[in-house]
Amino acid sequence: MDNVKTITKNKKAYHEYFVLETFEAGISLSGTEVKSLRAGNVNLKDAWCSISKGELIIKQMHISPYEHGNIFNKLPTRDRKLLMHKREIMRLLGTIKQQGLTLIPLSLYFKGSLVKVELGLCRGKQLHDKRAVAAKKDADRAIMRAMKEQRR
Repeated sequence: MDNVKTITKNKKAYHEYFVLETFEAGISLSGTEVKSLRAGNVNLKDAWCSISKGELIIKQMHISPYEHGNIFNKLPTRDRKLLMHKREIMRLLGTIKQQGLTLIPLSLYFKGSLVKVELGLCRGKQLHDKRAVAAKKDADRAIMRAMKEQRR
């Protein structure tokens, strides 16, 4: 059984996008960045992914500098390479180009001693979509409340 420990989740992504499919990718980090991740100093809120020159790059992911680090600390929002098989990256590139979708990081976690990123192939939500989701949640909440009252 794999030892999975979640570092952070991108809750904003589920509000802003419809997640159609998810993928797992490794991430290339420096030592002080991993230490900062273990302390939970990361923000995926504005992060997104792009494919350039056959490589998958995550942009705008903020990893705070390690407080006990020195010259080895890296810039907090530097571009970081994601690790996936070339065939998977090319398939993603084709899907993104054809259907106008976006790759968004959904969560960051440790799988054993390795840092992994869960990527979502997403389509943006319009304002009316967000309202419909909120209305459905409210209706479900009201139904659950009524069922709970009925049991008493």
